[in-house]
Amino acid sequence: MAGLSCGIVGLPNVGKSTLFNAITKAGAEAANYPFCTIDPNVGVVTVPDKRVERLSEIVQPKAVQFATVEYVDIAGLVKGASKGEGRGNQFLDNIKNTDAIVHVVRCFENDNVVHVDGKVDPAADIETINLELILADLERCEKAILNLSKKARSGDKETIAVSDALKKMAAHLESELSLRTLELNEEELRLVSNYYFLTNKPVIYLANVAEDDLPEMENAHVAKVREFAATENAPVVTICGQIEEEISQLDAEEASEFLADLGLKESGLDRLVKQSFETLGLITYLTAGEIEVRAWTITKGWLAPEAAGVIHTDFIKGFIRAEVSNFEDFDRLGSHKAVKEAGLMRVEGKDYTVKDGDIMNFLIGK
Repeated sequence: MAGLSCGIVGLPNVGKSTLFNAITKAGAEAANYPFCTIDPNVGVVTVPDKRVERLSEIVQPKAVQFATVEYVDIAGLVKGASKGEGRGNQFLDNIKNTDAIVHVVRCFENDNVVHVDGKVDPAADIETINLELILADLERCEKAILNLSKKARSGDKETIAVSDALKKMAAHLESELSLRTLELNEEELRLVSNYYFLTNKPVIYLANVAEDDLPEMENAHVAKVREFAATENAPVVTICGQIEEEISQLDAEEASEFLADLGLKESGLDRLVKQSFETLGLITYLTAGEIEVRAWTITKGWLAPEAAGVIHTDFIKGFIRAEVSNFEDFDRLGSHKAVKEAGLMRVEGKDYTVKDGDIMNFLIGK
């Protein structure tokens, strides 16, 4: 499947570019004024996976490939973005092309970093961004209804049904509610599947705290973010962007020691990457050979032929069977051969649902 892409959004000066620097070590410009980010910076980060590391130790392949997530640093949105303020239309188009939204919310006080509205208020900040996305969706929805109106008047049943579903969505948006909070039945979801709305994308709220809030990373501002996120059943990840940027400059051993000194078990970025996968319902299966050890990204619930298709689309049609091992067995016994001799390698057919961490070898016909 195509790589997972998450758009990093938020008001100016909430820490988006600092976060992006830490994610990619790309040195995206970070400055204390609005719109220092105009064109979206794009960075690819690996998904931490100790299983891949362990398989690499055992197999000693020529190459190792972790699963990846693409993060797009989208410039700070402001009030009026849906009407083009602050280059809003361009930025909203950048969001449209992502799979999920990482909404960075400022949860720290710092007189040296100006807030676009003059004070730190997470609830108001979230409302500002969400309202602009809602207004953009409402405009898109109303245009779609207008475009369908002539055909709907002709009595075309499918078109009428699509228009009715869109009208239901428009009414929800007019109440200043995101489409994430609107319940649509399976038929309605099918009818509008060709329309791409911003507020229908999964969202992760990323609360950016100060170093003083470590290691718990909780404060009154974070509590407000959690309160709002609960209304959308959305996850919240807490992070200290400046600390993460420092960690990104260290090697693995130094980073581990630094985290331990701070009282943290893992970096906020690692938690964000894992949450990104979980939010989109993604898992990984593994392949392990002398040429390459690799984690492959699939959607939870996929069958074996679909999983094989991420290696090459021809594998879906040519799929015959899959040899499947548990990571724990491979880790303990040390090779495909040993797992097979112990009777622990399973042969699965086209109806097998792939599980996270399966080690797979596909037999493909012509």
